[in-house]
Amino acid sequence: MKIENEFGGVKGVSVSMGSDALRRRPDALEAVVGVVALAGTSTVTLGAMSLRATLVGTGTSTGVPVIGCRCEVCTSPDPRNRRLRTSLSLERADGRRLWIDTTPDFRQQALGQGVDRLDAVLFTHAHADHIYGLDDLRAVNFRQKSSIPCYGARRTLETLRAYFAYIFEPGQEGGGKPQIDLRQIDGPFEVIGLSVIPVPVRHGSWEVLGFRFGDFAYVTDCNFIPEASFDLLAGVEVLVLGALRHRPHSTHFTLEEGLAVARRLAVRRVFFTHLSHEIDHAAVERSMPPEASLGYDGLVLTVG
Repeated sequence: MKIENEFGGVKGVSVSMGSDALRRRPDALEAVVGVVALAGTSTVTLGAMSLRATLVGTGTSTGVPVIGCRCEVCTSPDPRNRRLRTSLSLERADGRRLWIDTTPDFRQQALGQGVDRLDAVLFTHAHADHIYGLDDLRAVNFRQKSSIPCYGARRTLETLRAYFAYIFEPGQEGGGKPQIDLRQIDGPFEVIGLSVIPVPVRHGSWEVLGFRFGDFAYVTDCNFIPEASFDLLAGVEVLVLGALRHRPHSTHFTLEEGLAVARRLAVRRVFFTHLSHEIDHAAVERSMPPEASLGYDGLVLTVG
């Protein structure tokens, strides 16, 4: 595994990049990254370098810091404890890019990634922290001068039409409305030349979609994976998985439950996302097994 890190630092080893300490712990990663509109990144290479997956947000619905909170994590100087709402950018070598979920932080996330076009948006579900940045897609429309295909389950698309009715109704153009093309997910499909397998999981009473792209899968906001979906995830090597905190929660996996999922799937690497302010990055990362890491805003996974 290749680790490229602007700021240095590897789990259990204090070294500069390129030293023999990296070869002693090739699977470990602990990077201190800048997080002001995703400034500063680390890159983990896992495979043939055909896809660049960037964790543009790794926080739970409130984000971290939480408004008004003075806990140790919310006041921490560690930039890995600053978490925008959970989202992912997936980019091909030819520049084609898809985005998963438009969070309330989408504008900041897109600016941090230098986005000037999007070839598709995939929605996991229609909770506020995953859709309320939808209107900011219009700025991307201005740049690329075309509509953006937006994929989601039937219930998700119905909610988008209800919550953002003005987008789909005639008139009231004002400063412009997002130009999007809603496309219902009914099974595996192809987008930007990638085969996408939707993976239904449970988020309390809600059904949420995870997505598999070859050996890489992204599954957030869940507390139960049906057996049929475990079958869909069989053989995945790199998994980004939602895990809220250590304490039990009614709609999210705990870190311990997330680790159990990773062990069952026998993944090569798992990165946890959708983290709350109960998770201090440095402290918890030290307790992770070698195949597991906490995600953080700006982390780039280059996967085959």
